[in-house]
Order: sequence, then structure tokens, then C-alpha cells
Amino acid sequence: MHYLVFDVGGTEIKSALMTAEAEIVERQTIETPLSSFEDFMHAIERQYSTYQNTIQGMAFSLPGVINADQGISITGGFLTFNDQRTFVDDVRKQCPLPVTIQNDAKCAVLAEAWKGAIEHCDNAVVVVLGTGVGGGVLINGELYKGANFAAGEFSFILTDRAHNKGDAYHYWGFDGSTRGLCRAVEQEKSLPPDSVDGKQVFAWVKEGDPVVIKVLDSFCYNLAMRLFSLQAIYDPEIIAIGGGISADPLLMKYIQENILYLESHLPIHLIVPKVVRCHFMNDANLIGALRHHLKMQTAPIP
Repeated sequence: MHYLVFDVGGTEIKSALMTAEAEIVERQTIETPLSSFEDFMHAIERQYSTYQNTIQGMAFSLPGVINADQGISITGGFLTFNDQRTFVDDVRKQCPLPVTIQNDAKCAVLAEAWKGAIEHCDNAVVVVLGTGVGGGVLINGELYKGANFAAGEFSFILTDRAHNKGDAYHYWGFDGSTRGLCRAVEQEKSLPPDSVDGKQVFAWVKEGDPVVIKVLDSFCYNLAMRLFSLQAIYDPEIIAIGGGISADPLLMKYIQENILYLESHLPIHLIVPKVVRCHFMNDANLIGALRHHLKMQTAPIP
């Protein structure tokens, strides 16, 4: 059996023809249409028409808050045309096959729980560092959805240590994301906005740039504090870190150093987080979307 799987991002849609064991047979990347759902569907239909005689279903990894049970995109993230959309029904009007959807960060959790870094865990947390901070929680071997399908939206955690009414608010997704790291480097080096990416940050660190090293260390120190908080809330066996910048071993090095620092300097703590890197990189959302699709096929297709 083969399945057509989509990982919908802000700039590109990755699609893959996959087997039930998550082997990628063929893959393609196209630009994400941002203007309307109609344009978005035209792009999806072109992929569907290529494989419609060879696939058993279609699976989507999407941004936003997703009611995966009912196939509804509650919010679409940067794809605002997906706000309050009956996504599965709308897609199946043009592509009459079983269709499933899941939040992109939760797809990463499903991938890691299936064949990755938390495969043998009953309780785990995945933190995905990207333009925001996404993730998800595995409890008793199952993905935790929450009352409003928003569990794991770590971007919205307020990170102010001291705050008075009227002060500016700080969110983990703003300061603690990959974009936040790059923004901090730009400010410290007096560079134009949006002129630095994660690869450049780590290139400067490897060159020994003291300014960028200080920024990265501070970023990982604050990240380590958030991980101690997640450990206290969920008591996971493992916290796995994903996202593009996790591919560079330096990130884990600085995270581990700061966890050790906090272990020896915090006046009180319960369990020291066991932190690892996610196994899957760019294919995590594809693999997780497929895993969700396969699990959903045990339920009747509406």
C-alpha cells in the first residue's frame, strides 16, 4: 500500500509517496500557495492526480490548532484561509480518498514515538524549535490532545520572570524560538533584521565569535530553564529537541552544559531532565502524519 503525505509549511509544501512502513518512494517540494484555499487545493490536486491510482489515502501535517478527530482546522497559523475550516471534507470533495490531518508539531511527536527518539517511552515531551516553539506530550503511550486540541503549543508560555501590569509580555515562542535566537544575534551584532539564519549562527560559534557564543549560551540557558519546568509538570522519561537547528551538535552541547549548571545551582529541583535530540529531522512531519493516518484507519471514515 502507498499513501500520499503532505507537510505544509509557510514557504513550501513537501509531499511524499510513502509505504505503510514510512519508506519514502518519491518526494517533491513546491511553493506554498498563500493567497486562498482554492489555490492551495489546485496544488494538492496536481499531486493527487499523479498518484490517485496507486494510493490508499492522503495525510496532512498542518500548522495551527487541529481537531484531528473531526478533520477540522480550528486555526490555520499563517494559512489564515484554514481558520475554522472543515479541512478533511473540503479536500475529499476534490480527492475522494480517506484523508487525515494533524498539527505539524504533534506529527513530530508521533514520528519520534513510532520509530525515533522516544520509541520506547510511555511518557515523553517533544520540543520543536522553529519560527515558534511547538511540540507535544506523550502520556501513557498516547499523544495528549488537551481539552481544546492545543496541548503542546509551547510558543504561548509566558516567560516573564517579573512582570507588572502594563509591561510588555514575553513568550517562549518569540524569544526562545530559532527566529528568536537569530533576532538576538542580529541585535547584538547590529545587523539588519532577517539577515541571519540558524546556519550562520552556528558558523560564527564554530569560528569562535565571542558575541554569538554568549548569545547562544544565554539562549540555551533559558531553554534549559523551560525544560526543567516541563520536567516538573509532565515528569517525562525523555525530552526530545527537534527543529532545524537541532541538527547541529553544538545546540545539544550548550543545552547539556546549561542543564548541568542548573542541576548544581538550583536551590531545589525534582528530576533533572534527560534531554536528547530528535531522531528525525526534515522528514519528521511526513512520518508522523502517516502514523496518524494509519491509526485513524481503525475508525470509520465519515
